[in-house]
Amino acid sequence: MAEPSFTLTQLRYFAAAAELGSMTAASRQLVVSQSAVSTAVAQLEKELGVQLLLRHHARGLTLTSAGEEFYRELRSYLVHTNELVEVARSAGQALVGDLTIGCFTTLGPFELPRLLAACEQDHPGIHVSVVEDEHAALKQALRSGRCELALMYGYDLDDDIDHVQVGLAAPYVLVGKGHRLARRKKVALAELQEDPMVLLDLPHSGQYFERLVESAGFRPQIRHRTAGFETVRAMVANGQGWSVLNQRPASDTTYDGAQIVTLEISDPIEPLEVVLASMKGVRLTARAQAFVRSSGRAARRREGR
Repeated sequence: MAEPSFTLTQLRYFAAAAELGSMTAASRQLVVSQSAVSTAVAQLEKELGVQLLLRHHARGLTLTSAGEEFYRELRSYLVHTNELVEVARSAGQALVGDLTIGCFTTLGPFELPRLLAACEQDHPGIHVSVVEDEHAALKQALRSGRCELALMYGYDLDDDIDHVQVGLAAPYVLVGKGHRLARRKKVALAELQEDPMVLLDLPHSGQYFERLVESAGFRPQIRHRTAGFETVRAMVANGQGWSVLNQRPASDTTYDGAQIVTLEISDPIEPLEVVLASMKGVRLTARAQAFVRSSGRAARRREGR
């Protein structure tokens, strides 16, 4: 069987067209003519003997089933061709180049800065870009190749996603300064079942907090739902209810100057893992591997190990 004779340029042009869903958009991104992209893709399809893209008049491009499978494998291949060039250019030198990671929105202020600082200290030549989003969008970003790693909570991770733990986030209760339980250090969730709740209602997070409360044997009386972490704290501080969160700011003062009180939960509830997620079966670039190692060291230092 003859070896395929397609070129790296053809692969790159196809990848751009597949990602953007348009020959025109791909040509703009690549700074080449539209005909160059179209010809490269057609030659690649001819060489492979299979149609990869469906052309729709005035509606752009869509991948065929064969094209989807080919594109999925190609993303990893192209990442490593870039890495190969950098390895040759920086042989015997420090790691250099770009790395894109995702970050779950509410984790950003608490976990991301120390991990970025740890990587910068270990590998100042790596330039890290961050994509912040919610849980489901980060999983899709990993699958599409938009980011190579994602800092997120370790729940609802599908079989195609691998992960490494870099921290733990124990849930806790927060109440206003004037709440009847505010002088306590610990509280059982059942003691709050008659009180209204303010729910951090991000995708997946809201369900997680509701299930956590329901594990204590009651359904919470949700008075307010909000996607804002600090909005939850401010509402609780102003007497709108109690809440449960995982991340603890250093200050108990809210943005409006009010005070919240944090209470440990006496119920036997496991903390959430904070993880760096990646696609299973896809070899990480040297830069991503270095970021994972630096993050692991930062986590151990934080835990005092």
